[in-house]
Amino acid sequence: MSKYLLNKFLFTVDRDPDLVERYRSEPRATVGWWESSYANRILGCHAGESSTWLSFDDTEREALATHDYPRLFELGAHPFLTLTLFIAMFERDHPPLGFQREYARRLAHVRLPYPDIAT
Repeated sequence: MSKYLLNKFLFTVDRDPDLVERYRSEPRATVGWWESSYANRILGCHAGESSTWLSFDDTEREALATHDYPRLFELGAHPFLTLTLFIAMFERDHPPLGFQREYARRLAHVRLPYPDIAT
């Protein structure tokens, strides 16, 4: 499991409006494409700089592919990254602040101490 890779996915997808829409409409395909194309790129470097060892495990891949943000949080994804990305994807489907309330409702079972979000 790689909290770093989960957070990298959330961070990079959230910053590209086209990727946000692609992830909203085709989550499983987007996760697979991103993992094969971007997972091993080093943030802040040109496309030629990359590593070879990063990949999602099956649990992470499934949580991303099903938009399961409570599970992502339990896996250690940063809550600000999940919230901002999922607001961008689903706020339009809810009344004002409706998605934020849904997010809070679905994470209401989580009690302190929260899962470790350090990468």
